[in-house]
Amino acid sequence: MSSVILFLMPFATLGYALVAGVFLGFSDFIMRSLSRTGGVGGIESMQVINREVFRWVFMGLFLGMAAVSALIVAHAATTLSDPAAVLILLAGLVYLVGCLGVTAIFNVPMNETLARMDPSEEATRAYWTGTYMPRWVFWNTVRTLASALSAALLLFGLT
Repeated sequence: MSSVILFLMPFATLGYALVAGVFLGFSDFIMRSLSRTGGVGGIESMQVINREVFRWVFMGLFLGMAAVSALIVAHAATTLSDPAAVLILLAGLVYLVGCLGVTAIFNVPMNETLARMDPSEEATRAYWTGTYMPRWVFWNTVRTLASALSAALLLFGLT
């Protein structure tokens, strides 16, 4: 394993765990809290969160870990004779598919739909409670598990 990759691995493990922690917060208590605000408070809050996420550290971490995952996968694919490389390869793939892929295919389209809606309309509240909340939380939980699994696989691959 190259010294650059070896140096990067502990930071990647931490990055995966940090992403998992953010997603866990949403699946565990943030979304439940937003659903209990009544009226339009949760909808408006989520619309703001979905805009603000692009302006802060999380997006750099989230997309940075995708780039690191691609690097990890490429490196591990060239060293598959090493048993640890299989775990390292899986860590990167799980993040790319279970976190980045799920975000792009499921969560982002729901966020974009919600962003276009007027919180004061009944159709928006129906979408929020009947579609957005249950589906978004389900797919967010998938992202949580994928990020945590990536951290665990990478950690086990390093040890």
